[in-house]
Amino acid sequence: MRAAVVSTLGGPEGLELVELPDPVPARGQVLLRVRAVCVHPADIAARVGQIPGGPVPPPFLPGWDVAGEVVAVGDDVTGLGVGEQVVGMIPWYLTRGSVGGYAELVAAEADWLVPIPAGLDPVVAATVPLNALTARRALDLMDLPKPTRLLVTGASGGVGGFAARLALQAGHTVHASATTDDEEWVSGLGVDVVIPRSADLAAAGPAPAVLDAVPVGEPAIAAVADGGVLVSTRPIAPVDPTRRVRQDVVLVRLDRPALSELVGAVADGRLLTRVAATFPLADAAEAHRRFEAGHLRGKLVLIP
Repeated sequence: MRAAVVSTLGGPEGLELVELPDPVPARGQVLLRVRAVCVHPADIAARVGQIPGGPVPPPFLPGWDVAGEVVAVGDDVTGLGVGEQVVGMIPWYLTRGSVGGYAELVAAEADWLVPIPAGLDPVVAATVPLNALTARRALDLMDLPKPTRLLVTGASGGVGGFAARLALQAGHTVHASATTDDEEWVSGLGVDVVIPRSADLAAAGPAPAVLDAVPVGEPAIAAVADGGVLVSTRPIAPVDPTRRVRQDVVLVRLDRPALSELVGAVADGRLLTRVAATFPLADAAEAHRRFEAGHLRGKLVLIP
């Protein structure tokens, strides 16, 4: 099979298209022919060697979110069969590149995958798992006992966009910040107030709950109300303890039932996602360059 591996840490040129032996599914695994793999900031971080736990020594395979077709099934697998279209999240924080999605074939644990609902494009499905599970986990961490006002930074992005919609469906009032010239998309999420990127977040507060999905750090700290809750997608500065703010960092977790529900919500339009562009797997380095150039409206997806 062909795979795009990180052969050297550093720039996008470190991504190299190579031939690897076809994987064989072990007990509890399925062999997935990958139809789409999403490009994430975590892939860039791994490539440059800036990930929790320290750099992964090359060569390794990037790639968290994959969608494709089951072509073989290992022993003791139930609920997934050959020919089924599936989507899932490779727990890269565990595999650390020994298994990754930037490949034509992946031997994946069946518990990583859920069926793709009829009519949902695998390319769109591949944009869901990591971001939607992170958004869901962030709201769970907030543990808000009743509807309140929630401020979300980065609602133009995957985590922030999913979180805004999920919060609205939970009955919260949502104020959400948008990247420059992307206010229309964020408004289309149905949020109550769209905050331009140039606005002072502190002026939008004090909010009882803040999800700093970017994260922006200090502006989000300034916007959370004393006694409120602040969840961020990466560690930020601690809040002054006299303000009694409950502060946490969200880390994604595998959750197959939640993933099935979230993918279903995308299929029926209750959750929204978007694809900015697709690239052949052979152009993975170019996709990383496009990602690093910024100003994206949606996710980049590789097509093996």
